[in-house]
Amino acid sequence: MTREVVLLGSTGSIGTQALEVISAHRAHFTVRALGAGGGDLELLARQAVDYRVEAVAVARDCADELAALITALLPTGTALPEIFAGPDAATHIAGLYPSATVLNGITGGVGLGPTLAALEAGSTLALANKESLVVGGPLVRAAMQRAGQIIPVDSEHSAIAQALLSGVHEKGLTAPVVTGRSEVAALVLTASGGPFRGKKRSDLAHVSAQEALAHPTWNMGPVVTINSSTLVNKGLELIEAHLLFDVAPDQIHTVIHPQSIVHSMVTWQDGSTIAQASPPDMRLPIALGMTWPQRLPDIEAPLTWEAPQAWTFEPVDDHTFPAIALARQAVAASATHPAVYNAANEIFVDAFLREALPYLAIVDLLGQVLEEHDGVAQPDLADVMGAQEWACSKARELVAQLGA
Repeated sequence: MTREVVLLGSTGSIGTQALEVISAHRAHFTVRALGAGGGDLELLARQAVDYRVEAVAVARDCADELAALITALLPTGTALPEIFAGPDAATHIAGLYPSATVLNGITGGVGLGPTLAALEAGSTLALANKESLVVGGPLVRAAMQRAGQIIPVDSEHSAIAQALLSGVHEKGLTAPVVTGRSEVAALVLTASGGPFRGKKRSDLAHVSAQEALAHPTWNMGPVVTINSSTLVNKGLELIEAHLLFDVAPDQIHTVIHPQSIVHSMVTWQDGSTIAQASPPDMRLPIALGMTWPQRLPDIEAPLTWEAPQAWTFEPVDDHTFPAIALARQAVAASATHPAVYNAANEIFVDAFLREALPYLAIVDLLGQVLEEHDGVAQPDLADVMGAQEWACSKARELVAQLGA
């Protein structure tokens, strides 16, 4: 069976790995459209030509420049793909192909529009952009219930979806997001611990961007890598798991697993725990997200058992890394506090990467912004966008004050 794919964030880490999977299994995929931010137009142009797409979206206002790059690569007489440019371009193409799987690999809260558009069109949404669910949780859940289906692509949530399906008893159940399971006692998110595993708060006072970007296991974009080092990424994943699987935040636990082999677990009410284990390679959950519930062959060499190995699990040091506790507080506070958590963090991470903010201030100031937000219990899209705008403004104000 050939799967139609719309790939958003095609020049980023998730997007390029998705195209590696597609290239190795060309007979299984047709790439209908690509979308990217526009930071690497030459790569986007090559992708558009290599995969013979019908449409390309770019967030920058650079349609003419992109068209010229694509034209230079196309054989003479070949039609140019339709080009959409501007901040809403990805949202537009996300809703163009209802029969396609839309892989949202965009980074940040700007992924919300494409997520909603894909679901409203009735598409299957392979979701790597956890921020869109965190930001627009009630809106995304409502859209999913009306029309579309979400396949989680984060390795942790893909693992939970697989473990949930292995434990349910209804025959023929194939939906990856199994909500309200009374038999589920807990979800367990694993975390590598990042580059500062085992460090104390006093050890992190003078951390540089270069040190924070040196992740020991995963190769990711800069924002996600910094989030992994602060464990904000795990806080976002806790919120995402709560929304995807309808499990209360106090039933979602995090454990440090530095080998990154067990990607997450489900504990059942009878005391049994089911874990999903595989090599730490994002191509595995990406491929499954694009072909769910089928699996492609030979995505990665499986784990082997010929040599001794050890998997270890450690509790999270909440004093040094309070980001997960803040995420629980955000969920408990209101439906817009998670949007504030994500938006303010994006501002603080950017400031840290620009050397305008010390490392520990990222999460310290995040807690301050959350405390000052007046939440909305049942937000509409305007409320969500307003919460994000307020959070960004407040975060910038705090960065400026610290640098004054």
